[in-house]
Amino acid sequence: MKLYVGNLSSETSEADLRALFEPFGTIAEINIINDRMTGRPRGFAFVTMSSVTEGRAAINGLQGKGVGGRPLVVNEARSKEDRPKRRPPRPYR
Repeated sequence: MKLYVGNLSSETSEADLRALFEPFGTIAEINIINDRMTGRPRGFAFVTMSSVTEGRAAINGLQGKGVGGRPLVVNEARSKEDRPKRRPPRPYR
């Protein structure tokens, strides 16, 4: 089960996420998303748990938990097709 983890501090590392999620089960993959221009973390990541049961346990255990002074947002990741389309930016006047 792939999870979206949001509201992360820019100092959050893969090791930090591993320590948070390991008590809930086996982690298959961790992917911290970085900004293309700066290379700095964008404040969210994806964590793939080995089963749906473990993923749901992680959601229930970590949703809203304070990490680095910020409450985490943890939910099931949606595929690109399921997300609403972004509106194009409005032109400058």
